[in-house]
Amino acid sequence: MDQEVFHVRDSRTLKAVAHPLRVRLLGELRTNGPATATELAGRLGESSGSTSYHLRQLARYGFVEADPGRRDRRERRWRAIHRFTSWSDVEMAATAEGREAAAFLRRRQLEKLTADVENFERERDLWSEAWVEAAGMSDLVVRLSPATVAALYERVSTMFLEAAERDRDDPDARTVAVLLAAHPRRDDPAAGHA
Repeated sequence: MDQEVFHVRDSRTLKAVAHPLRVRLLGELRTNGPATATELAGRLGESSGSTSYHLRQLARYGFVEADPGRRDRRERRWRAIHRFTSWSDVEMAATAEGREAAAFLRRRQLEKLTADVENFERERDLWSEAWVEAAGMSDLVVRLSPATVAALYERVSTMFLEAAERDRDDPDARTVAVLLAAHPRRDDPAAGHA
């Protein structure tokens, strides 16, 4: 991928990716690298006509592009242009379209997290002791300012990316889903002044 982050600024572009199949296609390309519409159709249980159409829509809005290093000249290979998509919830809240698209993508992240956790629990006995010990979740309840939370997101994300680069060729490394979350609570006595 040529670029790390696609900073989406308009609700129409965010809405373009806020679609059940498109978000899965983009995730596949980001996780597993370039693929044809037919290959993606096989992995996702969709028709190649459907994956081809939605890949063209993702390309139209700048999420994917034809892979210049494609191996098969009979069918176009697609690749993700960016590693991540980001947007401002405040900017997107300016329109109903933006609010709807951002809400869809947040729900999608929760669904993906739930699926990853359930898959791991179902397959727990198949993983090594090292992975069983390392995988999982933890939670903290602390008092922080929004500026600190934003800074921590950036810092922790950078640490994970640095670690991924360090472990790139480690034979013990596996694809690991990481979800960072922090939400203020209304039961905090100070929340009424937020």
